[in-house]
Amino acid sequence: MSKILRVLFVCVHNAARSQMAEAFLNRLGEGRFLAESAGFEPDRINPVVIESMADIGYDLSGNTVDSVFDFFRQGRNYDVVIKVCDEAHGQKCPIFPSIAMTLSWSFTDPASLTGSENEIREQVDQIRDQIKTRVEEFIRVFET
Repeated sequence: MSKILRVLFVCVHNAARSQMAEAFLNRLGEGRFLAESAGFEPDRINPVVIESMADIGYDLSGNTVDSVFDFFRQGRNYDVVIKVCDEAHGQKCPIFPSIAMTLSWSFTDPASLTGSENEIREQVDQIRDQIKTRVEEFIRVFET
């Protein structure tokens, strides 16, 4: 792969799943990818996600949330758009036009989790690990 592959991760709020995926691809892709993330209802980053990512060496505390509509109006182009919404539970993801490839990776929305603080944290850690695994698989596919 000679050119840098531009990837946009989208979800509803840009508060959890897309932020994690962006961080993983930017670090694990070692400069071969440029990942960004956005949502169609941007909110603040989920504090449990910030803690979960910090535990494995990723600092999301200074990240901003971004609007997919702002990116579109700015004329940003991507080679791949990856939707990380919970489509299994009917969550709708924004559509970003003018891209070469769109993928759907359905992950549970951390904002929808219930239980004790410890139970929610364990579930967020599981989602984080699932996203990391998918990003690693994505990198392997584009390395060949």
